[in-house]
Amino acid sequence: MEEQIENRVKKSPLVSFDLEDIVDKVTERKTIDLKENLFQGLVLREKDFRSFVKEHDWDQYDDCYVNLTCSTDAIIPNWAYMLLVSKLSPKAKLIVQGEKGDLEKEILRLKLNEIDYDQFQNAKIVIKGCSDLSHPEFAFTEITNKMMPYVNSIMYGEPCSTVPIYKAPKK
Repeated sequence: MEEQIENRVKKSPLVSFDLEDIVDKVTERKTIDLKENLFQGLVLREKDFRSFVKEHDWDQYDDCYVNLTCSTDAIIPNWAYMLLVSKLSPKAKLIVQGEKGDLEKEILRLKLNEIDYDQFQNAKIVIKGCSDLSHPEFAFTEITNKMMPYVNSIMYGEPCSTVPIYKAPKK
């Protein structure tokens, strides 16, 4: 008599959560590099910068994620970033001062804040470990922080092979 193989993972109460499912891979990302506006590659002159801001095509940032940066070692006054944000804010989905990596982290944070964590109340969560996230340490830190108040337990990996991370205290 042949014994039938039982899929215990499928029968378990574990809820699998894949961070890649929430990452926005569709929305265009754009960078504004202030080095293009520096006089002699060193100084941002207000009059010239205001001309740039006035003449620039801001419509190209509609529904985009935008990071503002300066890829040279120049000191950029705070008002320059503020002026850019004043033009971008009605257009862009998200504006971040920093590198592309900073933008990706903030996009992830934005998406994590959109989740209704009540759906995970008292659940046993497995946060999928294998992914192509650009900043995995940040992503796993954030999701752990967000889920802990709701879940009974958090594990890392795959349902068939997990690493225990958190167990809620008994009430």
